[in-house]
Amino acid sequence: MTQPLEIWIDRGGTFTDILARHGDGRLEAFKLLSQSPAYDDAASAGVRRALGLAPDAAIPSGAVSAVKMGTTVATNALLELKGARTLFLVTEGFEDALTIADQTRPDIFALRIDRPAPLAARVCGVTGRMTPDGDIADALDEAAARQALEQAKAEGFQSVAIALINSHANDRQELRLAELARAAGFEHVTLSSAASPLIRLIPRASTAVIDAYLQPVLQDYVARVAKGLDGAPLYFMQSGGGLSDANMFAARNAVLSGPAGGVVGMAVTAKAAGFEKVIGFDMGGTSTDVSRHDGGDYARTDIARLDGRVLRAPMLAVHTVAAGGGSILGFDGERARVGPHSAGADPGPACYGRGGPAAVTDANLALGRIQPDWFPRVFGPDQDQGLDAGAARAALSDLADAMGLDSPEAAAEGFLAVAVEAMAGAIRQITTAEGVDPRGYALNAFGGAGGQHACRVADALGMTTALIHPQAGLLSAYGIGLAPIRALHEAGLERAFDAAGLKAARAALGTLSDQARASVADQGGDNIRIRTELRLRAAGSDTAIPVPAGEEADIRTAFGEAHRRLFGFAPDDDAALILESAAAPAERPPARPRPAARARGGAPAGAAAADSRISAASSSGAKPNRRR
Repeated sequence: MTQPLEIWIDRGGTFTDILARHGDGRLEAFKLLSQSPAYDDAASAGVRRALGLAPDAAIPSGAVSAVKMGTTVATNALLELKGARTLFLVTEGFEDALTIADQTRPDIFALRIDRPAPLAARVCGVTGRMTPDGDIADALDEAAARQALEQAKAEGFQSVAIALINSHANDRQELRLAELARAAGFEHVTLSSAASPLIRLIPRASTAVIDAYLQPVLQDYVARVAKGLDGAPLYFMQSGGGLSDANMFAARNAVLSGPAGGVVGMAVTAKAAGFEKVIGFDMGGTSTDVSRHDGGDYARTDIARLDGRVLRAPMLAVHTVAAGGGSILGFDGERARVGPHSAGADPGPACYGRGGPAAVTDANLALGRIQPDWFPRVFGPDQDQGLDAGAARAALSDLADAMGLDSPEAAAEGFLAVAVEAMAGAIRQITTAEGVDPRGYALNAFGGAGGQHACRVADALGMTTALIHPQAGLLSAYGIGLAPIRALHEAGLERAFDAAGLKAARAALGTLSDQARASVADQGGDNIRIRTELRLRAAGSDTAIPVPAGEEADIRTAFGEAHRRLFGFAPDDDAALILESAAAPAERPPARPRPAARARGGAPAGAAAADSRISAASSSGAKPNRRR
């Protein structure tokens, strides 16, 4: 090897996808189980395989120029409620703030309201309060806070989330609580004023709790990967569509890490195939992620609901449901259920031959929609066997008997119908619910299980065009390789939109731009692009809309147009507006890979170049499947 490799990795809940790009642009593809007794970490095992090294061999210095990773570790931990045991400190009197939340009801006619399970194992009210202007209203009761922290630590709590009322204006008391938490022995402490430095307690507190709940899980994984790479440069994909140095990777920015790579990959491949308007359908082993791209810049949001929980962080607009190839099939005596729990990679679905439960993959295998001979022989107790169709049928037969059906195939058809409806419903959330007709889009199906369900999902939505790229099984890894280094800095304003407010906003943007530039430059920056934006809302409204920073008239015009697209009308020209916050994202594009002719195994590797024409293919390898 004369030139170092660049490794692109998407670590899913079931499989880890790896693309190794050589100096000449040639791509090699690998797909490993994310968990296996054969290795400690799939990512480092894949890097060694790409380098032709033994599993326990050291990686030579300079052999790898960079490892760029996306991971669903945080996503899956949140969906499956497998995060750390977390203590939540909040201003006394607001202990039930996250339970009450903002009273949003996804189904306003439902007689039964199912609230998401609380992430924090314990909530503790703390005496201490700031005024909206940032002055101290009530002094902090440090003795009581210290006692609560020491007791939680003694009981095995792993992390602490801190959210005090009005700390967006002054975080002095939160910082003191953080000092007490670390003195009590906590390594993982999240402040709401750092996680989301904007007004509104509910999204700020919820974001802090999510970050604290996931940070120990994520840091353990990052440390394990870094150790296995022997010092090779390591970057992680953030939810906002950009890469971050591993040392700066925060859990709140990791929830859509893997899916964000899929959005980049699906948009690039669709555009190269001639489709500007495309819906991404990324079905992996544990979850399904759907997204929409209308051409131009990527659709982003700064606040999202993940399984009913509010997260305020920069992220690409991706909707996730717990339905994947490894989603466990179940029958509760009345209804067939798919997910939300996953069989994962170990033991995996029943057909993996490790005693796992029936899953969506087993249903497809029993119906002949998966050909075992085309799968790698990485299953069974020794990771050297193919898929076990007999085990899949046996697991489904047990469910069929419980459901009163006469065959495992009948049970498989029923479970797949449930799964397809869940995935089609996710796409409706990002199209019909936002006033967009999905029939005007192509469905770009990718992920390990995307191709198995693309046609049925398209039928459910009335879509007539399905696109499956030859590298669809590794498209998220490809998108991660093309993503820029990205950092975002933001600050709250809460000023009237007038000359004085705009002057204050411009001053804030200047500071934020410098901070964003420094963050990207610290990671090897050149050719840095910085955008500035303001988030405004109409007075009396609670929905802030981002618009590019500029002159006062231009900002008002842009806000009116964006408001009309979102709500169907625009405020009056002289309507009072509020400057809620300012933000400055900075990006440094990655090096453009060189074109390559073929990938390992003879598969087309047009995806090796950002500027190459990437062919679209149906399952037969022909032109995009246009189904009329």
